[in-house]
Amino acid sequence: MRSGERLTGEEDLRIPRRRKRKVDRGKPGWTDNMARRALKIVSWTSMALASSGFYLYSNKYLDPNDFGAVRIGRAVATTAVISYDYLTSLRSVPYGSEEYVQLKSKIQDLFQSFEDTPLGAASLAQVHKAVLYDGRTVAVKVQHPKVQAQSSKDILLMEVLVGAVKQLFPEFEFMWLVDEAKKNLPLELDFLNEGRNAEKVAEMLKRFEFLKVPRIYWELSTRRVLLMEFVEGGQVNDKVYMEKNQIDVNKISQQLGKMYSEMIFVNGFVHCDPHPGNVLVRKCPETGKVEIILLDHGLYQILTDEFRLDYCHLWQALIKADMKHVKKYSQQLGAGELYPLFACMLTARSWDSVNKGIGQAPVTDNEDVEIRNNAATYLPEISQLLNQVPRQMLLILKTNDLLRSIETSLSTRASASSFLNMSRCCTRALAAHKREQTCSLLKRTQISLGESLSLWQINLHELFLRMRGSWLGNWVFALFYWLSPTPH
Repeated sequence: MRSGERLTGEEDLRIPRRRKRKVDRGKPGWTDNMARRALKIVSWTSMALASSGFYLYSNKYLDPNDFGAVRIGRAVATTAVISYDYLTSLRSVPYGSEEYVQLKSKIQDLFQSFEDTPLGAASLAQVHKAVLYDGRTVAVKVQHPKVQAQSSKDILLMEVLVGAVKQLFPEFEFMWLVDEAKKNLPLELDFLNEGRNAEKVAEMLKRFEFLKVPRIYWELSTRRVLLMEFVEGGQVNDKVYMEKNQIDVNKISQQLGKMYSEMIFVNGFVHCDPHPGNVLVRKCPETGKVEIILLDHGLYQILTDEFRLDYCHLWQALIKADMKHVKKYSQQLGAGELYPLFACMLTARSWDSVNKGIGQAPVTDNEDVEIRNNAATYLPEISQLLNQVPRQMLLILKTNDLLRSIETSLSTRASASSFLNMSRCCTRALAAHKREQTCSLLKRTQISLGESLSLWQINLHELFLRMRGSWLGNWVFALFYWLSPTPH
């Protein structure tokens, strides 16, 4: 797809143009209009920020520096936060009471050492390394003070600003951002929920020996403080670290793809924040085997069976370049007539590549430039699409983008193996669903045989690709070519 062109030449696949108004971007007046509207946005934003600043300053219970704690995390977390949380949130002990003094003395004896400088800091919390008196080295995740109280004000401000943008640019639909923040932020602020998610995903993916989820120490954790096993490693996008430690980037990319395909297509329980700081790699000190360490389990998306199965069908269609079913299942997932754009967003490929088959050729630099240019061209349509797809899809899109950025850093993006892993998971998920829908032993057996045949075909295809990519495979193919009869 070239910049400025539609996604396809076929009439029924075209993205509908904007209905609100027609804009000639080639005329000088268009730039002036955009400049005036941009000035309005700046004015509205300034007024909102000024108003919120005045409110915070005038409120005797708030410090002006508290504003934006959710996003920039200015508050400093120390052992005092841990003590306070144990004494008030966990124990509900009145401040200054005899029991308070007794518990405080116990808490002071909790850590043999505690590093005040955090290992990592984010908008909601920061993590410190500590050693317990029993010798265990732990990671202590401490929520920034006042984040709980400040979060509702930040969401309110976000709602005001998004509403202002909506008034100025009616074609842009961003209210879903506010809805998602309202739903997800309370979950992320509850560290006990994060601990439960960590244990659930560890049990769910226990068959993957390469996956390491740090153990949670429940007896020392609260809603605002989470103690877990301390595990070190390099970030998953750090090629220098991997080369230094002799870790195969292609294997890591394959394992990451297996892990997330299993979450999305088979289990419908998806870790939605796989940025490099939350995904580490290392060689296990005890076994020497390479491990992927998954951190920060505060945000998960639970997929309904209907959504998950439609998504399985859609990816199977995308991998096979079955455009009839790409259209069908994209529309069932809420894309409507914008399904060509939806397919491009899911795969980060051009419409031409989607039509040819996304596994047929790797992404080129020219295609990347083309995609970036069209992202700007179709911004209103993208906004409309994000507003109409199921809310479950929003975090899936975010997860896809983060995984894709890791693959780009490792130079393993859109490899054939990643699509084969997805095909396996889709095949297994759809076969499991069919077996659940029938009581006939004969039909179940037929479904299982069909599943085994499909998986066998995928394995055979993967073996073929591996042989073709090896020096032995190249030699064998060259020999067959040399021995084949030359046409006259």
